[in-house]
Order: sequence, then structure tokens, then C-alpha cells
Amino acid sequence: MTTRKRNNIRIIPLLGALCVVTPFAIDMYLPAFSNIAAEFKTTTAQISLSLSTYFVGFALGQVLYGPLLDRLGRKRPLYAGLTIYILCSMGCALAPNLKIFVALRFLEALGGCVAQVGAVAMVRDFFPVKDSAKIFSLLFLTIGVSPLLAPTIGSAIVAGLGWRWIFGLLASIASAILALTFFLLPEGHQPDRSVSMRPGPIARGFWAILKNPQFLTYSLAGAFSFAGLFAFVAGSPIIFMDGYHMGTKTFGIVFAVLVMGFIGGSQLNVLLLRWFTSQQIFFAALLVQVAIGAVFYLGMRNQVLGLISTLVSFFFFLSCIGLTYPNAAALGLARFSRDTGRASALLGFLQTGTGALISMCIGLLGVHAVIALLSCTALLALVILLIGRMSIQDLVVDENVETIVMH
Repeated sequence: MTTRKRNNIRIIPLLGALCVVTPFAIDMYLPAFSNIAAEFKTTTAQISLSLSTYFVGFALGQVLYGPLLDRLGRKRPLYAGLTIYILCSMGCALAPNLKIFVALRFLEALGGCVAQVGAVAMVRDFFPVKDSAKIFSLLFLTIGVSPLLAPTIGSAIVAGLGWRWIFGLLASIASAILALTFFLLPEGHQPDRSVSMRPGPIARGFWAILKNPQFLTYSLAGAFSFAGLFAFVAGSPIIFMDGYHMGTKTFGIVFAVLVMGFIGGSQLNVLLLRWFTSQQIFFAALLVQVAIGAVFYLGMRNQVLGLISTLVSFFFFLSCIGLTYPNAAALGLARFSRDTGRASALLGFLQTGTGALISMCIGLLGVHAVIALLSCTALLALVILLIGRMSIQDLVVDENVETIVMH
């Protein structure tokens, strides 16, 4: 193994640390929904709008950071965004009412989104295209810490100190990640002053990326598949805490166990890539996801699914998303090297923008929206993939490079 390759492998935990900024911001306060609702004298469904607002800010912020990551390099935008995130997290801990809390969550997301979009871009900076899907899957080992630990930690903080201390801890974690980024993470992309920050050129650059059939097909199909995870995150407190009357500690454990399906799927992907292509895995996993979504929808509508059946359905549904997400990301970004920051930003915008709409519908419509959206989003992803594949030929892979050949 060459020295450069060994050094790049050491970068994976640092990229993983960046990737957990947003999952921690989402997962850690989920068990506190009922407590926050009680303090602000509102409902749990209304508190879930603060989650939707975070998704909206996360999606919009990536559009800004994409060009910045290409123009200024990777690290300077990371410093600025993480600082904003830290300040807004401290503001959430002091929020006097729901409106200010929701507004600060939006600003917190605008800052924090740079961590994930920067990490995705740096996968293409430090690793060859043919390894991208494996690296994205490995990143889920660190992302998996969030759903395993964050709800449990959040529950303990709520019980011992109160929900506001959760956001103080989020600020502390982000401060540590900022320090690691400054001292240990190398610059993956030298500043490119030719990248314009004017609205017109930025819009044209994003449009050129969006017109790429490979990017458009796998980004959109992956986004609607991944939206099932957003539906689960936004709807799980309503289903399990309101519907099945789980306490915060029980919910934290159940949430962690279910998300193990998502993590397990992403790690299974590393093994499957030894024998199958990313395209084959993505298509097969999406078919299974559609089938599980349909069974879950029909079972809930006919009231034949109990708690255990619901848990099993969620587990395998999330396992499918663990398989579709890394392959969709790798296939969507495979064509881009110079414009990786903007391409990864647009990929993230499509994914989180779709998820934001889904979670907002859940916040407004309640538990029945979760059941319908789980099925519809997966089916729509499959339709997009089938239509898009008609304009995309197979991937051509050799020892050093992976080339996408198009009509």
C-alpha cells in the first residue's frame, strides 16, 4: 500500500466526524419532542416542524457552499459554517419561544450543512471513482454512531438536566470537530479563482451539472429512495411515542435498533460491491424497498400490523436505503472532478430538499402521511430510475478509472 493511499485511508474518520454534525443535530433532540412541546405549550407535531425547518436550511445552504468549496478550497468554508452552527446551537439552548427556536434551527442548519457537503466532495478529492461507493458506505460506520448513541444521550440529558442542555452538547461536539478539521484534515482542493460567485454563473454551473443524465437519474432516484429515511425520522416520534405510547428511553432504544438496519445495509454494500456493480445493487435494493413499502402501507391501512410487524417492516425498509444511498451518491458524482463541490452540493440539495418536503408533510398531516409517503417515495424513485436508464449506458471500469459513457 502506498504512503499516499495510507494517508487517504486515515482521512476517512475525519470525514466521518464531519458527517455526524447534522445527524447529531437531528437525532439527539428527538426524545425531547414532548418536553419541548410542553414547555412551549404546543403539540409534538408542531415541534416536528422544527425538524422540517432544519431540513430546509440544510438543503438551501448547500447551494451556497457548493461554489464556495470550489472557489476557496474545502477548509475555509468549513470553518465559517461550523462556527455559525456552534453559535446557533447555543442560541437554541436559550430560545424563549417556539418561533425563535424554529428560526435558530434554520440558521443552525445553514451553518452545519457545510460539514456533510464538504465531506462528500472530499471523497472525490482523495479517492478514485471506482472506490467511491465503498468509501461512502464506510462513512456510515461513523454516521451510525448518531442513531445508536444520540437518542439515548438525548433521553439521559432530558431526564437529568432538561432538553436545553442537548443543544449545549451539540455546540461542544461541533467545537471539537472544528478543532480536528483545523489541525488534522488536509486541504483536498486548492482554491480555484475562476469559479464565479455571481448568481448568473452559479446558476448556469448548477444547470450544466443537472443536465447530465447520469447525475440527474441517480440523484433524483436516490433522493426519493432516501426520503424514506426522512419520513422515518420525522414520523417515528409520532408513531411510537404518541401511537404506541412509548417513553423517551424506550423510544431511544427502539430508534437505535431500527437504524441499525440502515447501517447494516450500508456495510453489506461494501461486501456486495465485490461481486456486483453499483447499478445492479441500487436497482435490486430499490425493488425490495418498493415491495416492503407496499406491504407496510396495505398492512397499516387494513390494521393488520401490530407493533412487532411495524418494527420489522421499518428495519428492512431502512436496510434497503442503506444499500441505495451510497451507490446513488457514487453514481451521481462519478462524472465530476473539477466541479465536485458544486456537484456534491446539488446532490445534497436534491436529497435533503426532497426529505424536507416529506418531513414537512408529516408535520402538517400527521401519522397517516408517514405510511403513505414511505410507499410513494420508493415507487417514484423506481420510476425515475427506469426512465433515466434509457439514456445512460453501462459504467466502464478499469484498474485506474471509471468512465461513464453516454449517448
